[in-house]
Amino acid sequence: MGQPLLSLRGLTKAYPGVIANDDVSFEIGEGEIHALLGENGAGKSTLVKMIYGLVQPDAGEMTMRAAPFSPSEPAEARRSGVAMVFQHFSLFDALSVAENVALGMEMPPKTRDLARQIREVSEAYGLPLDPFRTVGTLSAGERQRVEIIRCLLQDPKLLIMDEPTSVLTPQEVDILFQTLRKLRSEGTSILYISHKLEEIRALCDTATILRLGKKVATCTPRDTTARELAEMMVGSSFAAPAAKATRPGEVLLEVKSLSLPAPDAFATPLRGVSLSLRAGEVLGIGGVAGNGQDELLTALSGERLAPQGTIAFKGKDVSRSGPLARRALGLLSGPEERLGHAAAPNMSLVENGVLTASRREKLVRRGFIDWPGAARFAERVIESFDVRTPSAQTAARALSGGNLQKFVIGREIMQKPEVLVVNQPTWGVDAAAAAAIRQALLDLASEGAGIVVISQDLDELMEISDRFAALNEGRLSGARPVAELDIEKIGLMMGGAHDLELVSSHA
Repeated sequence: MGQPLLSLRGLTKAYPGVIANDDVSFEIGEGEIHALLGENGAGKSTLVKMIYGLVQPDAGEMTMRAAPFSPSEPAEARRSGVAMVFQHFSLFDALSVAENVALGMEMPPKTRDLARQIREVSEAYGLPLDPFRTVGTLSAGERQRVEIIRCLLQDPKLLIMDEPTSVLTPQEVDILFQTLRKLRSEGTSILYISHKLEEIRALCDTATILRLGKKVATCTPRDTTARELAEMMVGSSFAAPAAKATRPGEVLLEVKSLSLPAPDAFATPLRGVSLSLRAGEVLGIGGVAGNGQDELLTALSGERLAPQGTIAFKGKDVSRSGPLARRALGLLSGPEERLGHAAAPNMSLVENGVLTASRREKLVRRGFIDWPGAARFAERVIESFDVRTPSAQTAARALSGGNLQKFVIGREIMQKPEVLVVNQPTWGVDAAAAAAIRQALLDLASEGAGIVVISQDLDELMEISDRFAALNEGRLSGARPVAELDIEKIGLMMGGAHDLELVSSHA
């Protein structure tokens, strides 16, 4: 690594009631992969937004190769050599790869020339793409390639990546890491944000750790354990989830040959999904984003009724029952999209508690909402799941993503469901909070509940699941004991390789 590419000195940014960044200083070297770590609300997003020109600092300064650097907007940051791949893709499904790339360019070349550039760059970096494919037909991994190629066509000096592996299979992660190492070898610097600490240790040269808006440490990840990194992030030690002691009991949920049409042209239909779930069991379902996860949750929750197949809860056919009826019986769910699906953005946490807990917590009596009872329920969730919020009356949209995630998952767990179906339960949550959520799920299973965890985090599924099944293009593989599998086999299953000899020697 050479001289510093980007230097930050005393960056400070405050919002009403909170200091997001407090006198933050560090350097990113030329040709360095530099990790930015911190728990939810630590100030990572605000810091990155200042580098990319989305937010202006209140104090402090930045220099790029010793020259003053203070972008007033992203276009200015891009002209200075800064590119960013966001956690949530900003692509138009109905447009081609080339058309999406052109939208991110100030003066795009002719389509023929741009397509040639896309092919050349994508092949050079091991990320092959067809520039004329419609984005809506691409997998999540291929969509990420579009975002990366769009950045690489700018020939960036600094590439910022926010949670880049959250939608990838292990095999796709390997390809991405090869690309990032090639970029590093060519002198490109990378600022890498991730909650996956083992990835940080494998990939990054240096890590800067933020806590409550302040820089608390800089370290070499490969010389630091994942637990040490996590404890620096939260400022204290925390326990890994303890295994539950119970063995699976009676079948609580039985799904047979469930098929559900795709709700739109770019969604995934469910095709003959069958599964069973026992009391005290955690069934992990893995899959790359866009393979039917949302559709499976809405079918199990009752939000969409499947025209084919059956769903039985404790022996009772609930296939034609809606979500309220299923919740009353004890079948609860927590969707992936926390803001808009799991929570109403402009409603307070108290009001969002009422939305799903009104029956099981008896918060509505004779048509009137018991607001004191609703407030007590929301406050119990906030306390039990360490939700960082000014009060229970705060609007959901005002919380950080990780804290809202803790609230919406806690809200369902606190209702003591008999079956809980959750999609991405620790999405965007820091290591300590993720461990707490996983422990709460295991505790619920220990009390006799059945849990279905749909997740793209394979480490999470390996840690808490009794059995694992893979969802690929709307089809669910047979469930296998986690003890018989490893990450490589699970990755193959997620990619659609359900062949018994290929996946398991125990079949």
